[in-house]
Amino acid sequence: MKNVEDLGKFVGKWFTVLVILWAAFNYFVPVTSAWVVPNTKYLLGIILFGMGLTLTGEDFKRIAQHPVPVFAGTVAHYVIMPTLAWLLTLIFHLDGAIAAGVILVGSCPSGTSSSVMAYLAGGDVALDVSIETLSTLLAPIALPSLLVLFAHKFVSIPTQSLFLSTVEIVLIPLVLGMVVHTLFKKQIDKVTLALPLVSQVAILLIIGAVISANHANLFTAATAIVIPVVVLHNLSGYALGFGFSKLMRLRDPQRKAITFEVGMQDSSLGATLAMAYFAPAAAIPSTIFSIWHNISGSVLSTYWRRHTESKAEKETTPVTGAVQG
Repeated sequence: MKNVEDLGKFVGKWFTVLVILWAAFNYFVPVTSAWVVPNTKYLLGIILFGMGLTLTGEDFKRIAQHPVPVFAGTVAHYVIMPTLAWLLTLIFHLDGAIAAGVILVGSCPSGTSSSVMAYLAGGDVALDVSIETLSTLLAPIALPSLLVLFAHKFVSIPTQSLFLSTVEIVLIPLVLGMVVHTLFKKQIDKVTLALPLVSQVAILLIIGAVISANHANLFTAATAIVIPVVVLHNLSGYALGFGFSKLMRLRDPQRKAITFEVGMQDSSLGATLAMAYFAPAAAIPSTIFSIWHNISGSVLSTYWRRHTESKAEKETTPVTGAVQG
């Protein structure tokens, strides 16, 4: 198990690079992940089941004891990102499946990578996990509702099917993981060491599947506009998330956590639902978002960590050269 844990840490350290390399490989050799395309929902279920295995009663106790930043962060996520997505479709004159895909990824719950980024940045990881948990639990209601509100003019929204699929893909594995953890806590504590690696592999497979399904249309004139849209969406999410948390007068670690929770999306869920209910092109924004937010999140977390270390170093460095009297 130690070898698996070490491998998970290695993959986590280089995950952004691996995402880019794997996406590029599947673009040029799309047959590699063709077999994954019909199985993406099962991979996502594995990721959410693993998330459930890591949750305990303490996580929900923490939400109950400190509800304001958790609820504020969750509301900010579900207000800022879908609204931004809708505005970007108007500004860039997007239409059809591409527009629906941008709004879909904007309506997803918080991304699983956000807690890693918050940890690396010196953010409040407990708050990050709490917002991620709550936003995921709310996804079966929030996601179809937001799509009906913002995307109905672009595509037909199968509201009931989306609700049932989100329950099946997100809620059931998550709750099942929590139940298994409660019943077999001692045994599960050993297994959880391998969960980061399992989740990372599953995310890579989903990215490969979406690239494989869309390789012919990924960088056409019609879809190239998605790249700046996704970049603006993510970076604006960070900026507004940070601004909102500052307006709430939250502490610096909490601001970092909410920034990542607002700006980073569960793009794997977006890609899975897009391929199941809309045209394959609707999965392109989620795929690009998955690649980009790992890059931007890594850069932002590194900047914040170095800034914090530099500040701490200055505070602990003794002042020299004082005038002797």
